[in-house]
Amino acid sequence: MNEKYQVIVDALGELEEDKFLDAIKELLEADPSAENAEQIVNACALGMEKVGEYFEQNEYFVGELIYAADILQNGFDLVNPYLSEEDASKKLGTMVIGTAPGDLHDIGKNIFKSMMEAAGFVVHDLGVDVKPEAFVEKVKEVKPNIVGISGLLTLSLDTMGDVINSLKEAGLRDDVKVIIGGNPVTEAAMKRVGADAYSTNASTGVKQCKEWVGA
Repeated sequence: MNEKYQVIVDALGELEEDKFLDAIKELLEADPSAENAEQIVNACALGMEKVGEYFEQNEYFVGELIYAADILQNGFDLVNPYLSEEDASKKLGTMVIGTAPGDLHDIGKNIFKSMMEAAGFVVHDLGVDVKPEAFVEKVKEVKPNIVGISGLLTLSLDTMGDVINSLKEAGLRDDVKVIIGGNPVTEAAMKRVGADAYSTNASTGVKQCKEWVGA
């Protein structure tokens, strides 16, 4: 990667927010083209991969992931106005995500959303305590590749199943992959609720989603 973009990769990976944002600003001022903005987004994705690697190696923990997601969002706020509509068609895929019905916890969901966006996905975030019918309506509207259901509470495992059953009843289940995530999820829970995959950390979840779309 060009050295000027590598600065973005390294700064995000090392959680150096000022350096990260300054590098983006300088690049956009020098070249406001959509092509340049796309390269910046690609650099952000590589930076988040570094963050994920540090997390898997136990060098970073949840606090660092939250901070990285915040830094990334600030970077996206700078870049988004420079991206053309055409860039959306180059995205890896589309995801609908939300917290399971009855669950108000969203830290894990927000981290995962940021990392998915950095990886090249369009993510439609429905928020917290999302009713099954809201998932169904959004899936009908945007026709995503993937549905993500997040939860921190044990009771969320049952309501995740409610969402998946609603997708089945609406005739949509076969059109999407479903990944569940959060502290209480396990392989047994995944099989019980009828999901295709589960993840207890954002990094492995993103890898699974990229595999599903052939990336």
